[in-house]
Parts: sequence; C-alpha cells; structure tokens
Amino acid sequence: MKRLLVACAAAAALTVQAQEFPARPIRIVVPFAPGGVADNSARVVAEPLGQRLGQQVVVENRPGASGNIGTQQVAQSAPDGYTLLLGFDGTMVINPHVFPKIPFDTLKDFAPVTKLGDATLILVAHPSLPAKTLQEVIQLSKSKPLPYGTSGTGGTPHLAGELLKQRTGAQLEHVPYKGGGPAVIDVVGGQIPLVFTAVASAQQYVRTNRLVGIGVPGAKRSSALPDVPTFQESGLAGFDVSSWTGIFAPAATPRAVVERLQKELAFVLQSAFVKERYAVLGIEPAGNSPAEFGAQVRDDLARWEKVVKAANVRVE
Repeated sequence: MKRLLVACAAAAALTVQAQEFPARPIRIVVPFAPGGVADNSARVVAEPLGQRLGQQVVVENRPGASGNIGTQQVAQSAPDGYTLLLGFDGTMVINPHVFPKIPFDTLKDFAPVTKLGDATLILVAHPSLPAKTLQEVIQLSKSKPLPYGTSGTGGTPHLAGELLKQRTGAQLEHVPYKGGGPAVIDVVGGQIPLVFTAVASAQQYVRTNRLVGIGVPGAKRSSALPDVPTFQESGLAGFDVSSWTGIFAPAATPRAVVERLQKELAFVLQSAFVKERYAVLGIEPAGNSPAEFGAQVRDDLARWEKVVKAANVRVE
C-alpha cells in the first residue's frame, strides 16, 4: 500500500509539473556556429514554438569538436525541459563511431523529442565531367578514381560517398573541406569534379547550369530540384541517405514534458510559415513521436557503425 501511495504521489507530481511547464524561457543549444542548415532548422521553429508554449525559446550556439561540446553540455543539464539540444545526425549517430572518445552516450544520455526534418543531400558535378548520370559516374570512376568533396570527415555526406563505394565498387576519393560551402565553390570552379552536399548549398548552381545534378541519395526527389533523379531511380534499390535534425532533452526529463514539447513542435512543423522556410533550406518537415524518432536513432547508429568500420573512417 505504501509503495502504491508513493507511486501515485510521483505520478501526480509529474502531472502538475507538465501542467505548469513551461514557467520560464527555454533554450535550444545548437552545437554548431550560426548560419548552417542545422542552426537554421532550430531558429525557424524557435519563435512559433515559443508562441505555442507562452514562453520565449532562445537558440544558443555552442560550437566545437564537430558538435560534441554543445551536445555534452545538454547531456549534463538539468532534465527539466528547459535546456534542449538541436541534435544533428552527424553528431548523434556518426560521431560515436568516428571519434576514439566521445563525451556522451546518444542512447543513455538523451530523450528523443521529435525529428524536425530531413535535409536532402545531392551529388553534383562540374559540367566538364563527361559523366552526367549516376551510373556513368560509377563507370567512369572505375577507369580513373574521381575525387569528391564534402563538408568534412565523418559527416553524413562523406558517409553517403563511402556507402556508394561499398554498394557499387565506385572508385571515389574523399576530399574533406571545412564546410559544405567551400566544397561547392571548388566544384563550381573546377578544382574537383564532384561534391556531396545539401540541396540548399547547390540548388542555385544546378538551376543556372553551373553544376550538374547527378542524383539525390534520399528516398524521394527534392522539391527544390525535381528534375534530379534519386539514386534508387538510377538503379540503386534501397539507397536512402538524408541528413536529419531533431530535438532531444536530457535523459531523465519527465515523459509528460517530452510529450508536451513533441505535441507543440509537431503543430509548428505543419504550419505554412515553417514549411516555406524549410523548403528554402531543403528540409522536409517531420514531427514524429518520441518513440518513432528514438527507433530511427537506434537504427542509424547501427547502420553507420557498419559503414564506418568498413571504410575505416576516424577523426583524431
């Protein structure tokens, strides 16, 4: 009987906390510098989320160590819903496999709230490259290895290239840059022939024929570049790689608080305001349940572990 009373009291306390939440401003920690797709995916939802919750939602940038520093900070924060993380797939499901030591445990230290969206990736080429389709790129690379640029070692674009190599035997040489922008500029200038990048970084060049869209590795075509086929349409069944962002809370955050945050974020993500701005960023809005998002995180951790081990990718 005593145990039952304790359990009921605890449940009642959580209900009261959820009803009162939030009682003060909330911050979303973005573990990257301002201005990128991940950062903007948080900033777009911050204000409308604050309006729904009746409290200000502030975006705070804590860059460093490929996202590990800001991510660790949230992992060590009070589990009350007032400090949230803008989680990026590169940090949450790839970094644990490419860094020899990492200061957080994705599954143990965080409670998934919801996926904000999927940022579509694209493989683009300089117009001088004689290959104009994915299959032509694969075949050409087998006669002479082709360099491809990305935003850096161990990111989703890099591993998309490694997965392409593993699936097809393509001979591609990775060229890491300090950001997707410089990599795209070098392809536009003809310094390297290929780049894996976010659609948002390449779309203006593809539309003006300064770059050639080879293919989209995601499950469906990009609405920003609907004429560029998917890898699956180009003969690679089941090839599905996109770069997601989502909201995480510290692990012990009460379920009622997590569910409130998910409910309001899901509403915000379906608004015309967010959809329009996400379209510019090349992001397809999501808003799934904590359980659904958590399942994807676990699946992606397992998937990228295999790719990283096969490619022997390490960041020292």
